[in-house]
Amino acid sequence: MADLSLRPGEEHMHIGPLPVGSAGRKSSGWFGMITLIATEASLFLYLLFSYFYFAIWSNGAFLPDALPKFELSGPDTMILLLSSVAVWWGEKGARKGSRLQLSLGLFGGIVLGAVFVGVQLLEWAGKPYRFSSSPYSSLYFTITGFHLAHVVVGMLVLLVLLVWSLLGYFDAKRHAPVAIGAVYWHFVDAVWLAVFFTIYVTPHLG
Repeated sequence: MADLSLRPGEEHMHIGPLPVGSAGRKSSGWFGMITLIATEASLFLYLLFSYFYFAIWSNGAFLPDALPKFELSGPDTMILLLSSVAVWWGEKGARKGSRLQLSLGLFGGIVLGAVFVGVQLLEWAGKPYRFSSSPYSSLYFTITGFHLAHVVVGMLVLLVLLVWSLLGYFDAKRHAPVAIGAVYWHFVDAVWLAVFFTIYVTPHLG
């Protein structure tokens, strides 16, 4: 608590710590995040369109001989979904003013995101083709690579929020950065569902 001395004879003014960030959804960061999500969603839409374009017009020659399997991608998808649950739980704690719940939720999201990245890299290493092997392999590594990059960025966002949470920057009223960061993480997870369905499920649908 700061104690600022005024002129002689005047009362002392006691000033507490200034609030951090905007309250509720009045933060200008919401508009920036929605714009970013719209832009990134368009990027993935173009990439997935390219995948379906090749798949439809190649008369079956586009796909590799060995169709994508679910041994790694299936559990990896569940891990990413669980990370969204963890972040959602942490954000719920922020609305209640619980620093512990917020910190645990953000930490859980980071750990599960790191596991997802590790499993994705392991799957890449097991592929019999590389980026330049075929149009399919180029699109596979481009689409999953772009998504992997977004996951890493999302983990960095969660890490910054975790540090701020541990420093006590948020309370029940002012936690807009947490909500904004959580929206990005949920977007990344939603994009993976579209990628998973396109690359791993549709080849088995004929």
